[in-house]
Amino acid sequence: MKVSLANALGTCFGVEDAITMAMTPEFGKNLTIVGQLVHNPQINESLKKNGVSLVNNIDAIDKIKTKKVMITAHGAAQKTKDKLEDAGFTVYDASCPLVMRVHKTIQSMVTKGYYPVVIGQHDHVEVKGIVGDLEDYLVISGESDITKIQRSGKRKLGIVSQTTLQVEKVEHLVKKIRDKSYVDDVYFVNTICQPTRDRQVAVRDLAEQVDIMIVIGGYNSSNTKKLVQVCEEKNILAFHIESYSQLKKDWFYNRAHVGITAGTSTPEHVINEVHEAILEIAKTTGSEPAVH
Repeated sequence: MKVSLANALGTCFGVEDAITMAMTPEFGKNLTIVGQLVHNPQINESLKKNGVSLVNNIDAIDKIKTKKVMITAHGAAQKTKDKLEDAGFTVYDASCPLVMRVHKTIQSMVTKGYYPVVIGQHDHVEVKGIVGDLEDYLVISGESDITKIQRSGKRKLGIVSQTTLQVEKVEHLVKKIRDKSYVDDVYFVNTICQPTRDRQVAVRDLAEQVDIMIVIGGYNSSNTKKLVQVCEEKNILAFHIESYSQLKKDWFYNRAHVGITAGTSTPEHVINEVHEAILEIAKTTGSEPAVH
């Protein structure tokens, strides 16, 4: 059984920078992260072991016992940061620069007179941060939401995307919006980040070669879910796992070629553990593994 890793997989620079900042020894136990630093269970567990406290969101401000707080890699609205500072906290910002680019882009669109529209998941922390400083806006998660634009009466639209979405789906939605008779002007900036794009391209290429794909990442990781969707669209059997302990031997029976990919919040050691576990499984299924 051959085992291949995608050409691009695992943590991106934004995630790595956020982890490095949060693990700074000088913080010790005097740091609270507002939300999940990144959507990965192993990383969040490591933070807890390092003495870092986590609260779900800004609404839990009364539960923060440290003087220092950190904004996650997913970003936050400026008013959220201001609220924390006004409450007496020292705020450290681990926001990914590519997420903050989305904030700046949509604010620029508003300044130019465009009505802001975000393509993304309504309840995702990144999207909440993007729209948090806007007075009025729409969030579009699928075709059924497009009718909101007609009801709003807005005809000049500025559109950005959550950074972790699937490229083709975003472009499809923008085309649908452009084609509507009640829309006069669409200013679209595709703000899906390059690491997300790279991983989607890599898994699509690998899916052409394998007959099963293992996708590693947090179950609440948007970009990891999109990797699974790419596999499904390619009609490739895909299993989304968070840890090597979730692998099952019967997944690999009669499989000739296994592909491995991972979301941008998945650390290298987790990928390596899964890789090694699959190689061991290959030895017990009647054929020696061929590593690529």
